[in-house]
Formats: sequence, structure tokens, C-alpha cells
Amino acid sequence: MNVEATLGLGGNLGDPVVAFAAALARLRAHAAVELKAVSSVWRTAPWGKLDQPEFRNMAVLIETSLSADDLLALCLEIERESGRERRERWGPRTLDIDILTYGGKTIDRPGLQIPHPRIAERAFVLAPLAEIAPAITIGERGVADLLAAIASQDVSLDEDGTRRLRVASPAQSA
Repeated sequence: MNVEATLGLGGNLGDPVVAFAAALARLRAHAAVELKAVSSVWRTAPWGKLDQPEFRNMAVLIETSLSADDLLALCLEIERESGRERRERWGPRTLDIDILTYGGKTIDRPGLQIPHPRIAERAFVLAPLAEIAPAITIGERGVADLLAAIASQDVSLDEDGTRRLRVASPAQSA
């Protein structure tokens, strides 16, 4: 059975757009994953730990036959392939891939929380998500409503990064 899921990608070390393109290629190549939509790239100030470089973020909508646990394992594998090292919470990273939503399900156990915790507080997640999946609801609220409630947060479209991503990873996009 296939499930629609959304993933959030972020990074601020090296060239995040190159890491995003590689991650999208890896997702596309997986037999159990179909990319349905790819957001633009967004620029955002660091969150949580402020003394680090600006982040790039994006979101993808996929259809998958993977279980949530298997999808998480795939995301972690792609992160490792990009050189991700988990040294400090909210610290700098080459690539971070989070499962934002998974078929409307709520999962809350150690190591896997869906919808992603604090999603409603993070414009850097909601802005790209609203671009590709505006009908998704988190709790009782739509993504666009959640984004509007925190619109003052510093998040902006990265036109150059988006153009570079489209060239490096041509496929379905929002």
C-alpha cells in the first residue's frame, strides 16, 4: 500500500543545494519511492543554535510503499552518504532529512515522531511545505494557516539555489 509522505531537507555546511540534488537523485532511484513534488530552496537563519551559517531548506512530497521506519532508515542512510555527523543538537550539518508527515498518521515513540515535532513553530519547514502540499493539515490546522501565524520569522526564497537545484536535479517540481 502506498502512502503520501513529506520530507524536509536542510543543510548549512558545504553546498546544501548539491547535497539536496544528490538526496533527490537517491530518493528517485529507490524502487519504493516516487517523487511527486519538489519545493523551491529557502534561506533561513539558524534555529536553536544561532552561532552558525545560514541554512538552506526545502521540502518534497513523495509516494512510498516503505513503512515509516523504513523511510526513516533510508533518510538516515542518505544523510550518512552526504557526510552528516550528529555532533550537537541543532548544530551545523551537510544534510538533514526529516519525515514531516506520513499518510496523516501520528507516530510518537523514541526515534520517530510524526508529524515532526515543532513543525508548527518553524517557518523554514512550513514555507517549503506550503509550496508543495498546501492542503496538508498538522493537528487541526492547515499548513498555510500555521505559516501565516509565524510569518514574521526570517525565511526567504533562494532563487539562485532553486535555479541550481532545478538544473542539477530536473524532475517534477511544484
